[in-house]
Amino acid sequence: MSRLDGKTVVVGLSGGIACYKAADVVRRLRNGGARVRVVMTRHALEFITPLTLQTLAGEPVSTELFDLTQESEIGHIRLADTADALVVAPATANLIGKLAHGLADDLLTTVLLATRAPVLIAPAMNVHMWENALVQANLRTLRGLGWRTIEPGVGSLACGYEGTGRLAEMSVIVAEVERAVGPGDLRGERVLVTAGPTREAIDPVRFVSNRSSGRMGYAVAAAAWRRGAEVTLISGPSALEAPHGVRCVSTVTAADMHAAVRAELEAATMLVMAAAVADYRPSAPAEHKVKKQPGPIRLELERTVDILGELSGRGGERLMIGFAAETDDVVANAERKLRGKQLDLIVANDVAGADTGFEVDTNAVVLIDRSGRTAVPLASKDEVADRILDRAVALRRARRAAQEPARPAAARPRSARRRR
Repeated sequence: MSRLDGKTVVVGLSGGIACYKAADVVRRLRNGGARVRVVMTRHALEFITPLTLQTLAGEPVSTELFDLTQESEIGHIRLADTADALVVAPATANLIGKLAHGLADDLLTTVLLATRAPVLIAPAMNVHMWENALVQANLRTLRGLGWRTIEPGVGSLACGYEGTGRLAEMSVIVAEVERAVGPGDLRGERVLVTAGPTREAIDPVRFVSNRSSGRMGYAVAAAAWRRGAEVTLISGPSALEAPHGVRCVSTVTAADMHAAVRAELEAATMLVMAAAVADYRPSAPAEHKVKKQPGPIRLELERTVDILGELSGRGGERLMIGFAAETDDVVANAERKLRGKQLDLIVANDVAGADTGFEVDTNAVVLIDRSGRTAVPLASKDEVADRILDRAVALRRARRAAQEPARPAAARPRSARRRR
């Protein structure tokens, strides 16, 4: 099931050159499963046609507040009431100013002021307009009212200037919408995720590592952020781009990752150790490149620190989630790790499979906790990440329920007392 299935997203366009990019926002939201309704200002019509957006959305485009046909078919109040989220992309300085002062003189501003759904504003304008104190004051007003700003990007602008003012990337806008309409069941959690491999130097140009790409850990970090958490991702070397909204700490060696985890752990309410940390490292890395020579060479290895093992017993209120990447006796090995490292949950992963191992976009896992096992069949790593977090949320709720003191009989509703 898509993260946007069953959601209605209203996309508003105000008059700026970045309107052409909104077509891709509409396409991505619809492909993601959302029902997309488009509202355009009069000036937005100068940059892109309603027909283009209607074709991409598969829904009529609304442009006029006092058009009898449009009002009878859609209605501005119905648009406001049925939306799960509203995103304005692009939002001009003029529109931001009107909203900050409560003006509703066209269909888009009327819908925005009438809705109770989350509103996301994606500004796009000239760099000097963006830096203008009045524009920034207006944005602070909207943020103070709970409206969300999707910060513009930096680069070449249509006006010829360089600087801040470009409409945010489409993937960022979609991610922000997904967070806005998501379950929010990790709100208040501070999730610390490790991902990727580590590299242990043989000499200045060679290293010992593994095949981990970091995809699973990155997917968990992105999913936790979408569900409302504050997320820190500690990553070994990876070609992946840091997920939007996630603070990323880059590491190389097992020792680096160990130090980073220790530094970040105290603030975390949930730890997800998805990294494939090297178990061994060369005991005496060469200072200079080792030259080729006749015959074999001997490489002596020593154990690296067992990061999760060292944290055993330090969970407390913190949820501790580990991964077990195995090639045989997958469940049995994972269960031993669950008990030995005193984890709340372990994700058993058979990495020997062609579609469940490293460097692929799919996975199939078994979630194991003290109450039993749950098999997660083959799916995208994004979907698997959400299933892992579903279980983490359930464990958190069960723990809180167990900690709630029973109310005395006198405090219970009369209907709950035993009749005599």
